[in-house]
Order: sequence, then structure tokens, then C-alpha cells
Amino acid sequence: MISPRDILVLSIRQVFRQKRRNFGVVLAIALGIAGLIAILSMGDEVKKNLNRDLDLLGGVTLIKVSLDEEKQPGARPESFSAGALEEIAALPGVAVLSATAKEILWLSILHHQTNVQLPVHSVDENYWSANNLEAVTGTLFAAQEVQGRERVCVLGRTLAEALGGEDSVVGTYLPIGADLYLVTGVVDGLQIGDRKRYAFVPLTTAMDRNPDNKIRTNRLFVRCKTWDDVPAVSKVIPESVARHQSTRFLKVEVAWDQLKRIITIVWWVELFIYLSIGATLVLGGFGIWNGMMSSVTARTREIGLKKAMGAEEADIMLQILCESVVLSFCAAILGVSLGLLAVSVTSHYLGSIPPHQVILHYALVSLVFSCLLGMVAGLYPSLRAARMDAVTAIRYE
Repeated sequence: MISPRDILVLSIRQVFRQKRRNFGVVLAIALGIAGLIAILSMGDEVKKNLNRDLDLLGGVTLIKVSLDEEKQPGARPESFSAGALEEIAALPGVAVLSATAKEILWLSILHHQTNVQLPVHSVDENYWSANNLEAVTGTLFAAQEVQGRERVCVLGRTLAEALGGEDSVVGTYLPIGADLYLVTGVVDGLQIGDRKRYAFVPLTTAMDRNPDNKIRTNRLFVRCKTWDDVPAVSKVIPESVARHQSTRFLKVEVAWDQLKRIITIVWWVELFIYLSIGATLVLGGFGIWNGMMSSVTARTREIGLKKAMGAEEADIMLQILCESVVLSFCAAILGVSLGLLAVSVTSHYLGSIPPHQVILHYALVSLVFSCLLGMVAGLYPSLRAARMDAVTAIRYE
């Protein structure tokens, strides 16, 4: 019986002798493996970036929670308790929680010799990230300003332009109520709507300067990590609030129609991509099968001579099967290399790199899968070669 080492050496030599014929098969499998590694490794990163920018599609990962006591006039005004806020922020699937006030303050300015009243929104430091807002000029106030109850404000882009321009308003002071607030920056974001003409002040500052309970923490913006987390988070929010306070005025708003639409679109896109990769791998497997069948036919006399010299069926079968696996393994090595290159390029453009253990995991899975593909594709040709009659094979022309 031929040793496994000799069979492996013979298989590798045979594969490289027929490298021209095997090139197309190797390339097909390599491209399929590369695509598989790139998509699986970057899937979470792409999804993270897509979820981060979903305001383009309606903000489906944003849950709005409020205490809607306006439906019952005369009811005692309520705010979200600190315990409720902490529990919601700690829920699995919650990326960021922003606490704001529904009530609006007013900014009084002189515009074209007319006294104009503009809305002022009281928000916390997480409001920007929860709503995907960015500073156009200057900086947005952060936790330090909110905790310090400082008199600072951020202007919407439209309001800043109306007051003289984005660059000129930063560093100036605006009268809000009875106080002057320092403008630290100008904000802009996706689908901000009429809030482009708002001014934003720290929630704590507004509450301090309105002791008659007009400004309360009665609206939350809950940004989920992915759209998959939205149903679960929206379901447990009432339970979390109920453990700390009454939920009689609680209102939870989710963009269910947009969410279903996005999930459906992404599902079809993923299905198309995976079917394309699967088709590429299947074609590669068929190529291996066809190549091994042609190889067995071309080496019929060789197989007959080996059997006549004492080679057993298991030796013949193992050699052909090993050639098939070596061919697919070489294709997988090339595919893993291309996949790692694709992950590197994609990470550069997305600005985020998936964990190395994730890449390594999918690379190993791809190698194992490729070897199994080669084994399955080479099974029938190896059985056919092993069952050849020695005399008939030697007489083959």
C-alpha cells in the first residue's frame, strides 16, 4: 500500500503539471472564497455603518419615548426618573440614550428691525450622537458643559445663516430668556427638518433657569445598535420604566413601516450576494469534478499499470481524491489572500476594522469548506478510477 506522504506528493505534482487546465477552476473558487471572507468579515462593520446612517432612510433604529400627559389636561406633569434612564441605557441593543425636554424655550432676536421669536430645544450631551448630528463650525457642547450647567448654546445651520453666517456667530452671545448664552458651534444633520432653525441649550441649564417645572426630562431618544435590536428594545422599554414610575402617559414611537421596508431590501440584497457566491463555488466544484474526470480518462492506462503492479483500489481512490482536495486547497489559499486584501481595502474606506479573530475564524472556515468541496467534487472520479478493471485499463487507447 502506498504511504499517505507519497500520495500527497504525487497529488501535488499532478496538480501543478496541469496548472493551465486547472487555472479557471482555481480562479473561480478563489473569487468565491474571497467574496465569502470579505462579506462575512465585514458584514457587521457594514451593518454598523449602515445603521449609523439610517436617517437617510427614515431613522429606523431610533425609538422615541415620551410622557404624553397632554392628552389629559390638568394631569400632574411627570419626568423620567434617574433609575428609569439608567435601566433603559443599560438595555442590550441600546447604543445611546438621549434625555431631552418636549417643552420649547424662546430666543428673542432683532431681525430686520423686527423682534423675532425662535425655538430653543433643551437637550443633553448624547442628543448629537443619538440623532446623528455633526458640528459644521465650532463644537457641540458635551458632558462637561451639561454637568456644569453652563450657559452655552448650539445653533441650527439655518438659524446661524440668518444671524450672519456659520463662522461669524460662533463666539457671540444670544439672549435666551433673561440670560446671555455663548454660541459654541453650528450643527447640521440628516432629516433635521425645521430644527435647522432651532437653538440648543443644555437640559440642566434650562431646568435651573425654569424652577417652575416648565422644563422637564419627558422625552427620550433611544438609538439602537442595529435594526434587529429595535423590536426587542421597544418591547422592554415600558417594563423598564414601570419598575421606577407610572407608565400611564408613556408613549413609544417606532418607524415600523420604514423598518420592515429596510429589512426586506437588505434581505433581498444579501440573498442575491450569497447566491452569487454560492453559484461561483458550485461552478468551481463542477470544474474540479470535470477536471478530475478528464484526468482519470487520460490516465486510464497509468491506472491499469498501477493496479497490475499491486496498487490497491484504496490507493488509486485516495490519490485522485487527494489531487482534488489539493486543487481546491490551493484555490482556497489564493481566495483567502484575496479576501484579506478585500477586507483591508473595505476597512480603509469604511473607517472601521473588524476584529482579527473574526477574520481568522472565517478564513479557517473557508479553508475547511474548500477542502470539503474538493472532496465532494473528487469523490465520483476517484471511485470510477478505483473500480477500473486492470486488464481493460491497460488495453485502453
